[in-house]
Amino acid sequence: MRVFWSIVAKELIVFLRSWGLLAVVLYSFTLDVYVAGEGMQIKPKNVSVGYVDYTSGGISLKILSHLHLPEFLPPKRFNSQKELSEAIFNKKILVGIIFDSGFEKAYRKGENVQLNVLLDSTAAAESFTTLGYLQNIILSFSGINFPIELKTHKLFNENANNHTFMALSEMLSIITMLSILLPAMVFVKEKEEGTWDIMLLMPIDARITILAKSFSQVLIIVLGVVICVGFVLLGAFDMPLNGSFWAFFLLTLLYCFTSAGIGLFVASVSKSILQVAQLSMIIMMPLIFLSGAWTPVYAMHPVLETLSLISPLRYYIEGCESIFFRGTNFVDLWPYFSGVFVLGTVLYWYGFRKIGKLF
Repeated sequence: MRVFWSIVAKELIVFLRSWGLLAVVLYSFTLDVYVAGEGMQIKPKNVSVGYVDYTSGGISLKILSHLHLPEFLPPKRFNSQKELSEAIFNKKILVGIIFDSGFEKAYRKGENVQLNVLLDSTAAAESFTTLGYLQNIILSFSGINFPIELKTHKLFNENANNHTFMALSEMLSIITMLSILLPAMVFVKEKEEGTWDIMLLMPIDARITILAKSFSQVLIIVLGVVICVGFVLLGAFDMPLNGSFWAFFLLTLLYCFTSAGIGLFVASVSKSILQVAQLSMIIMMPLIFLSGAWTPVYAMHPVLETLSLISPLRYYIEGCESIFFRGTNFVDLWPYFSGVFVLGTVLYWYGFRKIGKLF
């Protein structure tokens, strides 16, 4: 154990002396997560709206008056549909509204009224979310009474705030990236600096060396997670922690060892830091795609949905969301712990065995 902790301390000192790497890790767990949570907006904001009004009436102006800041910029009037289409083509306008000449007349007669909306679908998420806003505005404006009253109960995120979800997803992606990169870089730097042969001549069991070096990097990532949760998630975004922090901490520790196993495999087949970065990206991107971080698992193709079962990040994300937002009891988290533990045991054992052949 003395040798083990000596190697861990040595790797931590080397990390602290590497100012560039230290800055990258601190930035990733602080500013990067903050920018992701604060800057990525799903709901409309400052949407540019243009309109063509052939009615010269007041109904159209009343509808347009519902489009106000911060969701919408003041609507801009165009003289013809051709001008409006050109503005959308040139990305000056995101949403175009066309009031036909018979719009107000049909409305006052109680007839069916058609309102034409042009959307720039290259910004698909914002455009169609904006369309939902417009539909609600028109529906409330029309004064139609339905025999059914809709009661909405927002669960787990009462304020419908997407900042916390984006920040949490970014932190989990950062953990995945660094827990693969850092353990791999520790060993590949030995190759690049020419100290690999010296490490082999040391009278220390190779298993202790591998375990200590990988554990030191896992410890760095766990400390980064504590900083991120304390100062960014709970501090800056006031994110709820309805479950047990120790359950989250334990799940994070298991997941870091899982990804570290992938990092050991990358280190065993890489000869330079550049190769580590390339292989890590090739491995990491499918893990993120199959995890449900960007697209819900149930919305994937059935083949991809099945493949997601072998992505440890899927169990980690679902477990973290259950801990933070749903407040799931520790006993009920066993499917996520089991998934991470089983996959982690296989991946770490394989990576440990693969790099062990180089000693």
